[in-house]
Formats: sequence, structure tokens, C-alpha cells
Amino acid sequence: MADTAFRPGYGVLTAPMTLRIERLLPGPIERVWAYLTESDKRGRWLATGEMELHVGGRVSLTWHNDTLTGHDEPRPEGHPCEHRLESTITRIEPPRLLVMGWGNAGDVTFTLEPWGDEVRLVIEHRNLPDRDTLLSVAGGWHAHLDILAAVSRGQAPGPFWSTWQRLRGEYDARLPR
Repeated sequence: MADTAFRPGYGVLTAPMTLRIERLLPGPIERVWAYLTESDKRGRWLATGEMELHVGGRVSLTWHNDTLTGHDEPRPEGHPCEHRLESTITRIEPPRLLVMGWGNAGDVTFTLEPWGDEVRLVIEHRNLPDRDTLLSVAGGWHAHLDILAAVSRGQAPGPFWSTWQRLRGEYDARLPR
């Protein structure tokens, strides 16, 4: 049976170390797919880098969260100005499904489905190694998806780092231990 509910806002745990978070974005589905798979579009909300769009394809992501939104704010201690991830696509069904490894922090599934004039994006991040990583990932996906929602609607996004720090604390209070 298809899941027809839409759960906007905060991510939820669907298993002990599995986060699920959703957003509605302006369609069509091919436009949202491009924000996931094309480096220049993905770099406006998450990370730049090449992505070979086939099973076994190489994924190279580079984050520059300091400059992501144009807000000048301090970076939290312990976070480098650049972060890189090399991975592999494990499943792909354009323009509806993309699954890839996420380094030592599990794997991520992006699912897209038409939702009226919009597109429902569901991100499921599985097999997170510990609570600290879970909280960082939850705050990160939430903040990055807020930026994607703003960018895809032609709006100016809010700051990244201060939003991420606030959300990380909120997820610590919201998610069961």
C-alpha cells in the first residue's frame, strides 16, 4: 500500500538509527531530480560534485557550508570549511529514486513523487552509527532542505550554521534516546 501521508517539518525516526525527513517542492519532478543530481543545482543547497548516474556510479560531494547561503556567521568549532564524501550509487530509477552510500554514516535514499503541482521529496538516512551522528545528520538534512525549499521557490535562504546548531539541539530534545 502506498504511503499517502505527508509529514512536513521535522524528521522522524522510523527505526533506531534511521531518520526520515520530507519536503514539498515546486515541480515538475524532473526539476527536483536536477537539484539532486546536477552539481551546479545541488551546490546551491547541499554540496557540489560529480555524480555518475548508474548503479555503481561514483559520487563525489564537496560541502562549503560557510558560503552556502551568503550569510556571514561563525562556523562551529571542529567543523572544517570544506567537507568531502566519496560514495557509490547503489540503486537509481530516474527521476524517482536515488540510493547511495554515505561514508561511515550509513546510506541515503532520496524518493520523489508528484504531489499535485509539487513534488514530495523523502530522504531516508539509514544505519547511522551513533546518537551524535544522528543529531548532526538530522539538523543537517533539515537545514539543507530548508535551503532547497527556499532556493527552489526563488527565495533567499536563511543562514546555515546557526540554523543547524539550533536544529541539532531541537532534535536532541525531540528524538528518543
